Amino acid sequence: MTPWHVGTVVGTKDLTPASRTLVLAVPGFSGARPGQHVDVRLTAPDGYQASRSYSLAATGQDERVELAVAVVPDGEVSPYLVEVARPGDAMEVRGPLGGHFVWDPASPAPVLLVAGGSGVVPLVAMLRARAAADVAAPFRLVLSVRTAADVMFSDELAAPGDGVTVHRVLTREAAGARPAGRLAAADLAAPGFGPDDAPDVFVCGPTGFVEHASSLLTGLGHPAARIRTERFGGTAR
Repeated sequence: MTPWHVGTVVGTKDLTPASRTLVLAVPGFSGARPGQHVDVRLTAPDGYQASRSYSLAATGQDERVELAVAVVPDGEVSPYLVEVARPGDAMEVRGPLGGHFVWDPASPAPVLLVAGGSGVVPLVAMLRARAAADVAAPFRLVLSVRTAADVMFSDELAAPGDGVTVHRVLTREAAGARPAGRLAAADLAAPGFGPDDAPDVFVCGPTGFVEHASSLLTGLGHPAARIRTERFGGTAR
């Protein structure tokens, strides 16, 4: 079994009013790949423990863990991580975990990323890994959130780099010429990222969002075998 390591918070940064990044120094942690996640365990003074899984927002640095966490109302772990945790605080970390939802920098295929809300976190890790590896494979991120204020990593995604395009879907307000509304097939169709181009497709978000996006993708002709999904509890966007 993958062991637990004690990590120490060394930095935090607010992303939105309800989310932030946390950087932890974690001796013994190594080998993470873009798309993987970790388990985080908190222990209360009375000995009560709670643990949750969180995607890695960055990879490539051993003994360093960067998370991006959004508050889950009535959650046991996320409110502490977003609203309370400060540099110097300790918590346990286990990982890296997961081997299916992983992008390989050696793959020459174009990549279509589809995110609902905080499901963007492991996809940002893939974008960062692409930049670090200096590869030419084109990437397209389709990001669905309620409003522009809910976009995590908004500054980074506003200038994603050569070969990367970002398409925003806002469900509660207009996004440029696109009216407010749920993710649609037209949002996923773009030159260079259609079924005939055989892109690797990664979809992450709440369960309902992932099911909806996957249905749209297969309806467009993307083979189910090329669509990798990662989902978590919560309402669809």
